[in-house]
Amino acid sequence: MKLQELDGVTFTRMVLSGANHLKNNAKKIDALNVFPVPDGDTGTNMNLSMTSGAKEVKNVNSDHVSEVAQAFSKGLLMGARGNSGVILSQLFRGFAKGMEQKQTATAMDLANALDNGVKTAYKAVMKPVEGTILTVAKDAAKIAVNEAKQEKDILLLLEKVVSEAKTSLKRTPDLLPVLKEVGVVDSGGQGLVTIYEGFLAVLKGEELPEQDASEIDISEMVNAEHHKIAQDFMDTSEIEYGYCTEFMVKFEDEKIKEYPFHEEEFRNELSKHGDSLLVVSDDDVVKVHIHAEYPGSVLTLGQQYGSLINMKIENMREQHTAIVGGNENTKAEQKGKYAIVTVAMGNGLKNLFESLGASVVIEGGQTMNPSTQDIADAIKKANASNILILPNNKNIIMAAEQAAELAEENVQVVSTKTIPQGISAILAFHPEADLLTNKESMKEASKHVKSGQVTYAIRDTQVDGIAIEKGNFMGIAEGKIKVTHKDKTETVKLLLKEMITEDDEILTILQGDDVSDEDRKSLVEHIEDVYEEIEIEVHQGNQPIYSYIFSVE
Repeated sequence: MKLQELDGVTFTRMVLSGANHLKNNAKKIDALNVFPVPDGDTGTNMNLSMTSGAKEVKNVNSDHVSEVAQAFSKGLLMGARGNSGVILSQLFRGFAKGMEQKQTATAMDLANALDNGVKTAYKAVMKPVEGTILTVAKDAAKIAVNEAKQEKDILLLLEKVVSEAKTSLKRTPDLLPVLKEVGVVDSGGQGLVTIYEGFLAVLKGEELPEQDASEIDISEMVNAEHHKIAQDFMDTSEIEYGYCTEFMVKFEDEKIKEYPFHEEEFRNELSKHGDSLLVVSDDDVVKVHIHAEYPGSVLTLGQQYGSLINMKIENMREQHTAIVGGNENTKAEQKGKYAIVTVAMGNGLKNLFESLGASVVIEGGQTMNPSTQDIADAIKKANASNILILPNNKNIIMAAEQAAELAEENVQVVSTKTIPQGISAILAFHPEADLLTNKESMKEASKHVKSGQVTYAIRDTQVDGIAIEKGNFMGIAEGKIKVTHKDKTETVKLLLKEMITEDDEILTILQGDDVSDEDRKSLVEHIEDVYEEIEIEVHQGNQPIYSYIFSVE
């Protein structure tokens, strides 16, 4: 029986099957990743992206193929990770546009939608490279459009699409020399083929076998050493842009009025800061993937349009070193132009600062001030000609300044006294500015944030007329105890009442290691009820001593 119309219910099943088949083969696809940089997680990124798309589709429950396609596109956009994930989201963004207003789709509709997806994806990529997922998608869509002129059966059409996608995948080593030299096909292209296979299985009424990661045999495509060999073609020092940077900007009306958003202009501006650039947007958000040397500068460009969400930054030099077994001598020979050294306590805060561009994060803070030697060691480890230090605590500033005086490198201290000041300062860093200009601009940026903390009292005392009992909680703003209460949540509420004014727009919450997710969720709900206009950002800081650290801007 011929299938001449594709409805929303069937397409939903196709999406879920494609996502499941990709999930079962993600490890296999990860192992193929060798291009263009050493962030070898294509299968994982595509899997997480598809999972987000599939989750959105599950919530639609519609027989309109256009509505399902729109939900799939939205879910992919919000969950897209890595180059491959973002390109995948663009393929189905264009696909969804091609399906607009259609309750059901014919074979020609399906072919045109696939072709529209390819055009959208190519437009989103700053410098398209052939021999990748883009080529596989393009070749498959071309066959679909040609075949649909005669073929009305959607099942037979999709069989030809899958067949051409597989053939195109086999050709990818002929288009990319690094693939041929290593003996593998493109990992992103393999991911797309896997998704298409899942689509086809539904129309054929077949169940695709689940594959356990331990049973994966990809000897025909790549041997066990290929991944390491591929990375050996590139020396760590050859990586020009060291941080794989992904983030989304949630548009804010007031900022958009001042800085109207134009996707192409934004893409062109970002291209000055790195490569492997992808920029995609809809009415609510813009998503960015870029390999940059200074992630903080890229994030600052995005912030002019709204709030940063879903940030992920990875150090590709460290990834590369781990893959090839490391070469400390080579690493020691490298010397960057700039590095930022900062101080923080807690894995979450460490990860946050690293994601914003810090080269070295010294473990320390209140009750654990790093010594001059600790900071001097960090300066050497940073291995750069120009270094900026963010102490993030008033008791660490003098030690930082002393270490700066002893250093052979050009070192300046930005006298940040709190974690929020440090975050604000690092976001103001500009890689093209000179050292002193950066110091002043970062110092100025740190002045425009209000800092608050919640901790507990270790003894009875009285400060500024406030009687404090041992074991009670204290709310501190700008270094002064403002409130105290026996209940932690009440202390937080009282402190925020002291800190937040009607002119404030953003509240950032850094969650300490003694705060449960349930408590944090309850607090966020309270803040949303009381301060309706303020934008809330939450990060897991894992900091000890302080249950919460607050930043108000």
